[in-house]
Amino acid sequence: MEYQNIFTSLDENIFTITINRPKQLNALTKDTIREVGVAISEAKKNNNVKGIIITGSGEKAFIAGADIKEFSDFNVTKGTELSAHGHNVFNSIENCGKPVIAAVNGFALGGGCELAMACHMRIASENAKFSQPEVNLGLIPGYGGTQRMAQLIGKGKAFELLMTADMIDANEAKNLGLVNSVTTLEELLPTVKKLLLKITSKSPYAIKQIIKTVNALYNKELNGFESEIEEFGNCFGTEDFKEGTTAFLEKRKANFTGK
Repeated sequence: MEYQNIFTSLDENIFTITINRPKQLNALTKDTIREVGVAISEAKKNNNVKGIIITGSGEKAFIAGADIKEFSDFNVTKGTELSAHGHNVFNSIENCGKPVIAAVNGFALGGGCELAMACHMRIASENAKFSQPEVNLGLIPGYGGTQRMAQLIGKGKAFELLMTADMIDANEAKNLGLVNSVTTLEELLPTVKKLLLKITSKSPYAIKQIIKTVNALYNKELNGFESEIEEFGNCFGTEDFKEGTTAFLEKRKANFTGK
């Protein structure tokens, strides 16, 4: 597919999705969200992709919110449809069987913060700032932000940030557990790539099941403990388990295939 709002690259089995609307500080439109969804779908199907990075172009913004002009005249029906569209794409990121890390290079506001929170981990540059400013527009977060923020930083602090629209810097975000670590802007992508390469050296099958079972905790239709029991047992029937245990006993590095 030829993208208009993002560009993608593949290097060392790491697939990078870059939101590319720098003049608009990478603000999200419905088409941009759709393109991210298509890119994630393609990455899932590509056996050469072991891990995924999502970032923004330029040095000022990861994603500075939504493109407000796009929905300023929406009614209830259109607003609901927009939210459902965002939920579908962001859920596909959260439930992707390959590790997805947000490289947050600057402002992550509104939908940008929500996109970062949908990723499995977040690494931020020192200039990164986070906020859910929707209440200033008479809105609430519409792409899962009310749910994921509470999951990541706790109910009380989530209420505070969601209700005040306060902006926090990268270090406060780290202290709250919103991001995993903070680094310089220059080292952001190398740091994220190094982390992904470490993760992707492990069993792809096991990584996929870790994502599945951790997410099960937050799915009201599932029992996370039961999911863990089932998937732990399933691991014993895989080639990765055989290779991992054999390599351990032979004191060599395992060569996992994800099967």
